[in-house]
Amino acid sequence: MRATVIHAPHDIRVEEVPDPAVRQPTDAVVRVVLACICGSDLWAYRGESARKPGQRIGHEFLGVVEETGSEVSGLRPGDLVVSPFVWSDGTCDYCAESLTTSCPAGGFWGQVGSDGGQGEAVRVPFADATLVRLPAEALSDDRLLAGLLTLSDVLGTGHHAAVGAGVRPGATVAVVGDGAVGLCGVLAARRLGAERIIALGRHEARTAIARTFGATDVVAERGEAAVEAVRQLTGGHGAHAVIEAVGTEQSMRTAVAVTRDGGTVGYVGVPHGSGTGLDLSDMFDRNVSLRGGVAPVRTYIPELLPDILDGTIDPSPVFDLTVGLDGVPGGYKAMDERIALKVLVKA
Repeated sequence: MRATVIHAPHDIRVEEVPDPAVRQPTDAVVRVVLACICGSDLWAYRGESARKPGQRIGHEFLGVVEETGSEVSGLRPGDLVVSPFVWSDGTCDYCAESLTTSCPAGGFWGQVGSDGGQGEAVRVPFADATLVRLPAEALSDDRLLAGLLTLSDVLGTGHHAAVGAGVRPGATVAVVGDGAVGLCGVLAARRLGAERIIALGRHEARTAIARTFGATDVVAERGEAAVEAVRQLTGGHGAHAVIEAVGTEQSMRTAVAVTRDGGTVGYVGVPHGSGTGLDLSDMFDRNVSLRGGVAPVRTYIPELLPDILDGTIDPSPVFDLTVGLDGVPGGYKAMDERIALKVLVKA
């Protein structure tokens, strides 16, 4: 079959790889229908995170079950399913505590020795615990299918940031980052009842989506100017809850600076380029809390799925470019150059 591999920075190829097969009785093989490129994939593309030449890449996908192992009881061939970006066994203490990303038996798609989501098919370990069945009729609705794909990562990650930040009805929320995760953070904040949502971003096409998703204000400035703008919008106090969806030192500093005393930063931006770190004394003096990390999106899918199915939320606008599998290298280039927000891949 064909799948996306990375050989070196800026060297993404679609190549022939071995067909996936059931190896363990808890496995399933899923034929990929939709996948996508994540902003975090760009760190490997840019050479900012290490990858072995020829390593698979991509961690967001949904598709149709083709084969199951003898111990898989909750799924059967023909089922439409979505996968979170981490597989997990569903039986360990961490899974019981809803922290599926810490499952000792778990793993990330695209890690050495595993399949990546940007290909024609994927072997899924612990299929019963990892995969979530979707309505078969979604296959005939392209917009709905794209919205469901966000359950694999960006929607659940934005939700994780909002939950970590303590978003509640009536709260003022600031969202640092106008990528797909930040935009989904806006959507999550609105869903959780925030009264005011301030989106920090400079790209008009993206901030237009933010407004569609529920942002009440947009701040285009950066650095100290952005902090001052948020302070002015909030009577000098800052936001009760702040979503950090970038992962740089500057974005985290901005997030802390726009947080109201006693507030919380929910951080989900994959850390990169950090240097001196945060000023803990400032956080201490102002009672600013920090919560977040790798989002256990498998835990959130059952909560978020019904709202996509009934139209309460529609995250599909985060996809603004669609390519076939052969177009994936160009999709990386488009995202790297910020021509595209998030690329949908029709496998």
